[in-house]
Amino acid sequence: MKNLFGILFCVIFTGFVYSQNPSPAKDQDKPVLISNATVHIGNGLIITNGAVAFTKGKIVAVGEVSKLGIDVAGYDKIDAQGKDVYPGFIALNTILGLSEIEAARATNDYAEVGSLNPDVRAIIAYNTDSKVPATVRSNGVLLAQIVPQGGLISGQSSVVELDGWNWEDAAYKMDEGIHLNWPYMSINRASATETDEVQRERIQKNLNNLNDLFKNAKAYSQIKNPAEKNLKWESMRGLFDGSKKLYVHAYNVKEITAAVNFCKEYGVKMVLVGGNDAWRTTDLLKEQNIPVVLGRSHSLPIRDDEDIDMPYKLPVILQQAGINYCISIDGFWQVRNISFNAGTPVAYGLTKEQALMAITNNAAKILGIDKQVGTIEAGKDATLFISDGDALDMRTSNLTQAFIRGKNINLDNIQKQLYKKYMDKYGLKE
Repeated sequence: MKNLFGILFCVIFTGFVYSQNPSPAKDQDKPVLISNATVHIGNGLIITNGAVAFTKGKIVAVGEVSKLGIDVAGYDKIDAQGKDVYPGFIALNTILGLSEIEAARATNDYAEVGSLNPDVRAIIAYNTDSKVPATVRSNGVLLAQIVPQGGLISGQSSVVELDGWNWEDAAYKMDEGIHLNWPYMSINRASATETDEVQRERIQKNLNNLNDLFKNAKAYSQIKNPAEKNLKWESMRGLFDGSKKLYVHAYNVKEITAAVNFCKEYGVKMVLVGGNDAWRTTDLLKEQNIPVVLGRSHSLPIRDDEDIDMPYKLPVILQQAGINYCISIDGFWQVRNISFNAGTPVAYGLTKEQALMAITNNAAKILGIDKQVGTIEAGKDATLFISDGDALDMRTSNLTQAFIRGKNINLDNIQKQLYKKYMDKYGLKE
């Protein structure tokens, strides 16, 4: 059996080796004008017969073609008649570039040994040679938050561009937050391995460990130049001066409420990740101004007696409550479907532009990069793409060009290569 698995791994891995990842794009060297398109700004506004001009990686003008107000002589011109222009999608809570083949342990580098690892940095493990990001960006995801996994405190996440020769090239905003997996606080009375008392002791031990760590780290943060540096506490300094956010992964009412009170006690900026029960705690989240990173819409509710379509309705509930939220998909290869997960709640009350904001502007605000990306506006990075169909609908989404800070991205990837290979083999035409 071991030999069989070894052979299967070699076959799969060989396929990855011989498929070529596109070379990273070169910096923009000539101004570009996209015209005659429907431009989705990303803040709820749409410009029909619109144009976008950008140079040196920055957007210089956006508006109707006839009112752009700049001299476009010398620009490379792209006629996008009948097409749509969107800001690049932003995926939160992913392990893109940290995992390649789930069944091959040697290709997974997203978790560290131990339970309390605030000093672990996901960015230095990011693999720009991974085949997966190229497949994801073909569906419009141009930026991603890469997040460590495991333990009570997993470590620090960073935002990367899905293009670059190495992690230094790809890094967009490094070590922007720390991720805490809030302990599950309910007692499983059906457990065959742990008594109620053992479970209570485990829960209390985890909470005590978190409190001890945060008390020490907060006291340490008040010392400007400690004689001896503690790496764990040093990495948490940003939580207490407001330069970092604490991403708390919690799902049920009990855990969400406890996490909110915990963050309030220590004065740290909280972002709720997961939040299946966010619809039950809207007043609390609104009062404390806590944004929510929702998981995938294409999933089942967490309770048997909930509405079967609750994951589809949850974004609508948060939208109506005035809570900032975004839609994400955990994992890595699944991230290519984030736009379709954002599109589904449109059938439940979101407008298409609100759904778009859930994976662009809202996501940028949560990450603290909304001054650079998230919308198509003058002065921001030219991180955007052109589609000849609705990018939130899997039946019509089809990217024709994409740009990251003005760089013209090669949209080829391993899946397209295999598709072409076997179409050629069987003499089929598209």
